[in-house]
Amino acid sequence: MENKLVPREGFPLETLKISNYQRKLTPAGIWHNVTTLFHMAGSMKKAGRIIREFQPDVIVGTGGYASFPALKMGARLGIPTAVHESNAVPGLTTRMVAGSVDRIMVNFEDSRSCYEHPERVIVTGMPVRSEFLYTDKAAARKALGLEDGRPLIVSAWGSLGAREMNKKIARFFLPEAREGLFHHIHATGSYGWRWMPDYVREQGLELEQYPQLDMREYIYNMPQVMAAADLVICRAGAATISEVCASGTPCIMVPSPNVTDNHQEKNARVLERHGAAVVIREADCDGDSLYEAAKSLLSDPERLRAMRTAARNMAVVDAAEQIFAVIRELAGK
Repeated sequence: MENKLVPREGFPLETLKISNYQRKLTPAGIWHNVTTLFHMAGSMKKAGRIIREFQPDVIVGTGGYASFPALKMGARLGIPTAVHESNAVPGLTTRMVAGSVDRIMVNFEDSRSCYEHPERVIVTGMPVRSEFLYTDKAAARKALGLEDGRPLIVSAWGSLGAREMNKKIARFFLPEAREGLFHHIHATGSYGWRWMPDYVREQGLELEQYPQLDMREYIYNMPQVMAAADLVICRAGAATISEVCASGTPCIMVPSPNVTDNHQEKNARVLERHGAAVVIREADCDGDSLYEAAKSLLSDPERLRAMRTAARNMAVVDAAEQIFAVIRELAGK
């Protein structure tokens, strides 16, 4: 993706050939890791050449394995370095460079204790679009035609969609249609859009008869939709969590079980500890129980107010400026 997007924005782009490590010690996994080591050697050499030619003042990595060669080689060459770890717990790359980088930028105050050098850790948060912070709820509801007073539920599982969770939302629609208590906007994701409309019909539900249930492939105006929402049902990736906190939207988080180190559940539990989210494991819910959890929350205005306050208290509203300040400080060295 970045091969197209970065040059289009006018920035020069250099790429490294690199791959991740697999934790499964199967023959295929072992061979994959041997290949990764081979690629890493070449990537470290190329990163050194790029750094010497470009002569950067600061090197910033964002925690993914692709940033390891530049961070490690930069530190070795005496260039000020920083890593931004958006998840609650450090990933493998962040753990590998934490001892050598000058600054570790994190999303949560709770994350500070995960590092051996807390004096290098700065809570910057993660940048989100300003619309998530400042879109007015009443104006958003009016723009979306939601003026009958019914609460709005928004659900999404990412740009591709998650098949099992989309199935659960299809079942979620059934009591929603029967009781008519809520508006609901659900984004299926690109893969989900291929099969979910037919699947919903197979459950005996014709969505055309229920205009309050809006199923679409993507939500392109997410800041406006989230501002209008009374409850969001979502995964617990770092970007999603930052948007939820910035908008102060109560949420039910169903972390993806198919991620490295179960980091989504660890992200979600941080919000849960602060009272900003309800966390339900994917294996522990179905469409009916998820609906009952949403219905229970939406019938408790006091708890919703407390969740909004907790989420906003966790938000770092000037995250981009905080990160920029770290980079300026390092460049000054």
